[in-house]
Amino acid sequence: MTPRTIPDGDETPGAVAARLTGRPVTAERSLSGGLAEVTLDDGRSVVVKRGHRPGAVRAEAAGLRWLAEAGAVRVPTVYGDDPHHLVIDRVPQGRPSAGAAVRFGRELAALHACGAPAFGAPPPGGPRDAYIGDAPMRNVEGTDWSAWYAEHRVLPYLRRAVDDGTVRPAEAAVVEEVCVRLPELAGPAEPPARLHGDLWNGNVLWGDDDRVRLIDPAAHGGHRETDLAMLHLFGCPHLDRVLEGYRQAAPLAAGWRDRIGLHQLFPLLVHAVLFGRGYAEQALAEARAALAR
Repeated sequence: MTPRTIPDGDETPGAVAARLTGRPVTAERSLSGGLAEVTLDDGRSVVVKRGHRPGAVRAEAAGLRWLAEAGAVRVPTVYGDDPHHLVIDRVPQGRPSAGAAVRFGRELAALHACGAPAFGAPPPGGPRDAYIGDAPMRNVEGTDWSAWYAEHRVLPYLRRAVDDGTVRPAEAAVVEEVCVRLPELAGPAEPPARLHGDLWNGNVLWGDDDRVRLIDPAAHGGHRETDLAMLHLFGCPHLDRVLEGYRQAAPLAAGWRDRIGLHQLFPLLVHAVLFGRGYAEQALAEARAALAR
């Protein structure tokens, strides 16, 4: 009898984990957000994630491997992936601590220092057409951060927000003026850093071993202050200690605090596209503040 081909959407998480890890499965249970936890016969717990957007799983898997390759921050091990599924370590949860925060700051600085071939460079094996959350994110390489950030990280989402009616055409001018003035607002030139790319608090997991692990990257080459600005945007436990550890390992350029809002324009406009007017108003406020300095 010819084996029946099971469509990807009909495969159970346990079947996916067994196929991609090559190990028998002893248990599985659903988690929030469409994830599932699966126990393998050797006792390991893994998470099975299904992606519904073309290229999203490939981008995430490549990003995790690129971050792991740096040997700096900890990320879940990728046990297997295909165009629709990702199987990674299950991270046992702990409580945030000041000591773990300082260590995370040092590790993040080491990750950034590993660098990238260019601003906008995707991880090796990762697609140029990737995602940040549910929003498309195109990785186009550039050598000048100001020009690249304006063209490929700010303006695409501003135009989408205007097209959607979330930002009024007259309001867009303030963000466009920031983009024109970026060379004078951006501070000292920095080499391309290896970024997590979507470093909000929900993607920072505090493990039960007093170590931080990062998940769900939108990894690419960028400016290191962008990752730090994302941590500030939505808050992070012991953020002052994270910054203490970071600056111990890699001092930041003078005036970096004044540039936080500038680097937040990208994620705020992404959120405006995904979630609406409130984030657009925040982006416009940050743009006005940047021009007023």
